Amino acid sequence: MKILLTGAGGYIAQRLLPVLLENGHEVICCVRDSCRFDANKYPSYPLQVITVDFMDPASLRHIPADIDAAYYLVHPGPAAASEVAITAARHFRTRLEQTRVQHVICLSDTASDIHLIPSVAPPGVDAILAEAAFPTTILKADIIIGAGSATFHILYDWVRKSPVISGAQWLHNTCQPIALRDVIHYLLHTLSLPPVSHRQLEITGPDTFTWRQILQRLAVICQVNCPIFPLPAAWPQLAALKLAVLTAPALPHTQHLIKKMWADTVLPRTNSLATLLPLQQLSFDTAVHHALQEIFRDEVLSSWRDTKSGYTPEKGIMHYQQVPVTGCYKDIRKKRVNAPTQALKKIWEIGGSHGWYYANWLWSIRGLLDKLAGGAGKQRGRTSSTRLATGQALDFWRVVTADKANKKLLLYAEMKVPGEAWLSFEIIDQELIQTATFKPHGITGKLYWYAMLPFHAFIFPGMIRYITSEN
Repeated sequence: MKILLTGAGGYIAQRLLPVLLENGHEVICCVRDSCRFDANKYPSYPLQVITVDFMDPASLRHIPADIDAAYYLVHPGPAAASEVAITAARHFRTRLEQTRVQHVICLSDTASDIHLIPSVAPPGVDAILAEAAFPTTILKADIIIGAGSATFHILYDWVRKSPVISGAQWLHNTCQPIALRDVIHYLLHTLSLPPVSHRQLEITGPDTFTWRQILQRLAVICQVNCPIFPLPAAWPQLAALKLAVLTAPALPHTQHLIKKMWADTVLPRTNSLATLLPLQQLSFDTAVHHALQEIFRDEVLSSWRDTKSGYTPEKGIMHYQQVPVTGCYKDIRKKRVNAPTQALKKIWEIGGSHGWYYANWLWSIRGLLDKLAGGAGKQRGRTSSTRLATGQALDFWRVVTADKANKKLLLYAEMKVPGEAWLSFEIIDQELIQTATFKPHGITGKLYWYAMLPFHAFIFPGMIRYITSEN
C-alpha cells in the first residue's frame, strides 16, 4: 500500500514510520524542512521524502496523486493558533480530494476544547476532515504514556522534583492513559478496516484513573516520596508556570496539561476501536516501565524536544547553517588539541546531563531566566546523551550542523535574546576553534552583548580548556 505520512518529523510519526516500512508499505513522508529528516536510517525501504508546507497550497503539488491511504499527524506547535491548524487541514483536504486516496487516518484528542498530545489534530481539525469527500477515521486518544512524550515527561519530572504536590478539584478528575506502543498498533491496523465515509473511534488504555492516582503510581514506580495535598482552590495559570519551571517541557506544554487536568474527559467506550481491533493492552505501570527503560538505555526514538515547536527556527535549518559575518559580535577561542578523538567525544556529549563543562550554575541560572521569560529553558536537555543530529534540541539550543566526520558542531540559540546567537565547535589541524556569534537586534541587542561580556570571559575559556584537556 502506498501511504502518505504527514508530520513525518513529529513525535508519533517517527514511531509509526518504521512500523509501516517493516509491514511492507511504501511511504511518502511530508516534511517542512528536509534537513531535519534523516532518510538514511531506512536505506533498504521504499521511502520517499517530499517538502510540504501545509500553509502554502502551492507546495502540496508535490503530493503524488496515486496514494492509497494517508495519516494526518500535522502539529503546528503547542503555542500555535487554532486558525493555523484549521487552515492547514483545509489545504490538506483540498489536495487529497484531487488524489485517489481511499482512507485518511487522523489522531485526535479526547477533549474538544484543548490540545495536548504532540502530533495530534488540534481543535476544529476533526470537523474539517469530516467534510472531506474521501473516507476518514478519527482516532481520539487520551494522554499517551511513552518515552519522549511531553505529557509523560512533565508528570515524571513533577513527582521526582517536587517535595509535595498540591491541587484542587482536578485531583479527582479522571483520565484513561494509553501506552505509546498501543497507539502505534492501532494506527497501523486501522489501515485494515473497511473505509467508511466518516467515523470516530476512541483509543484508550485498559484502566481509568484519577490524576491523583496517576501521580501516586508514578511516585511508587520512581521510588520517591511525594505527598499529595488537596487545596480548596487553585489557579491554573500559576500551576502551569510552576510546572514549566520545575519540569523539562516549556510553558505551552504545561499549560495544555493543566487544561487537560481541569477537564474530566473520560470517554464512554461506546465506540472503542478495541471492539474492532482486539489487543492485549499494556497496563499503566507496564507502559511507564517501558518508557523508563527506553530513557535509561538512551534509546529514545523520538521526543517532544526535537519536533517542530514554537522555538524551532521557522526559516528552516539550512538558513541558520550560514552564520552571518557582518553586523555581528564574536567571541573566538582557539586551543591546541592533543587528543582530537577525546575532544570530539566531549563536544558531542555537551549539554544535557553532562552540562557545559564549566560554571554550570551560571548556565542553569540563564536557563531558569529563559524559562520564566517563556523560552525553552536549559532543562529541555537532549534526546540522546551521546548522539547528535541536525534539527535536534540541545538544552536551549538547536543543532543546525552535526558533522562528526569533519569535526564540526554548530548550534543556534532558541533562548530569549534580543538578537540571534550561534555557538560552534570545530577541530582543524589539531586545533579547536570555539566561536560564539551574536547578531544584535537594535540597541537592546548591543547592550545585551556588552552586559554578557564578563560572563563570556569567565565561561568560555573554562569550557574550551576542559574540552581540550586529556582527562
